[in-house]
Amino acid sequence: MVVSHVTLCSYWELGQLLLMMEAMEMDSTSAPPGGNDSGSSTEVEDDEDDSSAAQQAVQSPLRLPATWAFSQRTVDGAYAVPSTIQGAPIRRSRRQGLRVHYPSQTAAPSRGFPDFLLRAPAASTAQPESGSTTDASESEGEEEREERPAAGMEVPVPIPSASPFPNASTQQSHQEEARDTSRTEAVLAAEGGGTGSHNEEPKPAVAAQSSDLTSNSGDTEGDTCTICFEAWTTAGEHRLSALRCGHLFGKTCIQRWLKAQGSAGKCPQCNKKAKPSDIVLLYAPKVRALDNSEQERLKRSLELEQSLRRKAELESAEYKLKFQAVTSKYGQAQQELQELKALMAQTGRSSASPSCSSSFSPLLSLSQRLEGSRTSQYSFSKAVLVSQAGGCRVLSYCEPLCCLLASQPSPHSTLVPGCGVKKVSLVNMKASQYVPIHSKQIRGLSFSRENNSLLLSAALDNTIKLTSLLTNTVVQTYKTDKPVWSCCWSLDNSNYVYAGLSNGSVLVYDTRDTSTHVHELEPLRSRCPVASLCYVPRAASSSFPCGGLIAGSLEGACFWEQMNETTYTPHMLPLESGGCTDIQVETESRHCLVTYRPGRSHPTLRCVLMALTRTPQQDSSQLPSCSCSPVQTFNAGSSCKLLTKNTVFRNPDGHGMLVCAGDEASKSTLVWDAGSGTLLQQLPADLAVLDISPFSVNGENYLASLTEKMLKLYKWN
Repeated sequence: MVVSHVTLCSYWELGQLLLMMEAMEMDSTSAPPGGNDSGSSTEVEDDEDDSSAAQQAVQSPLRLPATWAFSQRTVDGAYAVPSTIQGAPIRRSRRQGLRVHYPSQTAAPSRGFPDFLLRAPAASTAQPESGSTTDASESEGEEEREERPAAGMEVPVPIPSASPFPNASTQQSHQEEARDTSRTEAVLAAEGGGTGSHNEEPKPAVAAQSSDLTSNSGDTEGDTCTICFEAWTTAGEHRLSALRCGHLFGKTCIQRWLKAQGSAGKCPQCNKKAKPSDIVLLYAPKVRALDNSEQERLKRSLELEQSLRRKAELESAEYKLKFQAVTSKYGQAQQELQELKALMAQTGRSSASPSCSSSFSPLLSLSQRLEGSRTSQYSFSKAVLVSQAGGCRVLSYCEPLCCLLASQPSPHSTLVPGCGVKKVSLVNMKASQYVPIHSKQIRGLSFSRENNSLLLSAALDNTIKLTSLLTNTVVQTYKTDKPVWSCCWSLDNSNYVYAGLSNGSVLVYDTRDTSTHVHELEPLRSRCPVASLCYVPRAASSSFPCGGLIAGSLEGACFWEQMNETTYTPHMLPLESGGCTDIQVETESRHCLVTYRPGRSHPTLRCVLMALTRTPQQDSSQLPSCSCSPVQTFNAGSSCKLLTKNTVFRNPDGHGMLVCAGDEASKSTLVWDAGSGTLLQQLPADLAVLDISPFSVNGENYLASLTEKMLKLYKWN
């Protein structure tokens, strides 16, 4: 605004300079009497007057007459020149006012000064008249002073000229003033120098700056989630979504937000009520969102590749086991073939023409010798670390999942206190996963025949629990009044489970009734803890056809014959009083293995194999009784401080039975032949063996022995 005002002032001074030069020219020349100006001049005369006045101003110094006086500013802010100089009236020719060049007109060549400047009319000599011109100018000056607006309004107006008709000249001057004023304002507005344009000029700039700031803030806030301040995506979990109120969020962020608030969910921005069903996925291609579709596709490809890799690794391990078995059989067959070839060569040299029968007799004797000399036994396969801190107690085999389960304390006791089971995969022979179950030590594990993925566990925290190994979660919990020492499933009806308590009682639970136990089997003699529970299923056997439950305690054992679902008949088994630590049953042969700890009469650990029998009913008054008789006794070491769980099972070769027991003195597993009672093997271990479990995988037979820290696997060859 300052620059424009200074420029206008300079132009006004130049105009005043021209007026002074014209006045000096009129002083130097005399005006002819009676001469009247025509009241207007042509453009050529104006140019000549301007040029002559400029030359005179250059040749002579600038002098102002003594009687020169400037009038006050007019309404438009320009200065009006008085009509008389040195007391004589001057007849001035009025020019055509302000000329505005529009873009449609032809531009005229520049003459040194802009054409839109207000040019003062050239003075001419005139004869003094009645003074009507002076009166008219003075009256106009008074009217202009009265109509002057507030300071700051500077719009140049043409100077009115004298006329012999004051009223007509005044009316014409007002019309020209209005026209010239509008043209001047248009020119000043076009050049940016006017007052109005100068006042309104900063507003678009401020608006532009505010719009830029708004756009910048929109760029930073319009493409990010207001909850996590991360960029939206067009696919995946953090894809663009909106609520009913219209605010945008990432899908996972708004889901977690509404889930955390529950039923009183509200929008994080406008605080309106919202619920998870209000979340709508947006398919907005114009919204600037991070395109991670390729990343999601690569992630899915990676997950698919990892799953295929794990599957291939499992298949590779399985085929590796099969290959090892085939290689072993191939080596045995190759060895037999070499022996047969050597024997045939020896037989051919000894007799040139043997008879047919005599030629086959060496082969038969050879096969008999090979059969007798070749003995099957267990060989060490692998050792798996279960718990670095120790605390393992019982062991069980899950056939559907092809894994062993060993009880142990929690490996992260500060985060997940209590006890659980560790899965040991038999495909790659590695410990895979820990499943938390109880808050105290686990004393018993058992699987059902019909649902082998459902694990029954008993612990000292007064509970028995059912755990699904498919989801690794506890599905049912039964509370007892006493600590539970043992547990087992019913092999006749998988809906029933049994729990042996520390007071000698046995609780019967129905899995269909989740409230409490359905029956309690109270002890007949002492209330010692039930250290072992084994169920004997019904079978078409002449010696022992009935089914029921064998509950073994430190003082003896009792067979609870199951008459129906709710009725049990007790039969005390004739065992030695005191020292019974464990009872295990081989269901097919109807035998049980009773373990006795060392005592005064027997200084060593004894495992007695007994056959279950039932005396027939002789008359109606006498009920049949169930009993057992010893078959074979196996002696082990002289130490038994732990309640080791031993086992009896079918020989992997298919004939006879094997008895396995842990020996604390030698820290090993002893294997006997149940028929002859001879000791077949002694499998060494680093610590005392606590539990033993035989199992079969892919046609191969194994034996697992559990210590406090390690699980050792032996393969039958």
